[in-house]
Amino acid sequence: MTSHLPLPTIFLARHGETAWSLSGQHTGRTDLPLTARGVDNARRLGQRLAGLPFARVFTSPLQRARTTCEQAGYATAAVVDPNLLEWDYGDYEGKTRAEILGVNPDWNLFRDGCPGGESPAQITARADRFIQRLRSDPTDALVFSSGHFLRVLAARWIGLSCDLLSPHLQLDTASLSLLGYDRSLSQPVIRLWNDHQHAIA
Repeated sequence: MTSHLPLPTIFLARHGETAWSLSGQHTGRTDLPLTARGVDNARRLGQRLAGLPFARVFTSPLQRARTTCEQAGYATAAVVDPNLLEWDYGDYEGKTRAEILGVNPDWNLFRDGCPGGESPAQITARADRFIQRLRSDPTDALVFSSGHFLRVLAARWIGLSCDLLSPHLQLDTASLSLLGYDRSLSQPVIRLWNDHQHAIA
């Protein structure tokens, strides 16, 4: 049976560029600011979203997400949700993928998690809690967070484990993605992914 309830669209915004996103270092809880280009692209993201009414806006507590939200023009409407924090990389914080694979050649973040940090089960639980919050109110929402968390969120939105889908989703800084529903079946879908046409590379 097709639902007659409103079917919201969830807009996902990855934060703008930081020094570590540029260098490829894993940035979990290290609270880095945006680069100048990161700020500029956050403003361009705001221009892209201009005129779209959002009943709800959420942001990670980390300054790279909050600054992106602010520069995009949504700071006054935003609610900080700790579930939107980036993956806690533990012992791998600040390390590049090449450095990690040098000591752990078989490592896969979405399958293995991080020593001293979060497991896939823990970040999945956070994503599921946030999805519950989104689905408790069927209105459009705008979400500012970080790359790996948003990839887990997308997987969980459509009911997949993060190790099945998330490794195959590229997500650039200041990009825009959309989660929503198939209008005929009311089935959760990914409607748009990693759109960064508004950003300067």
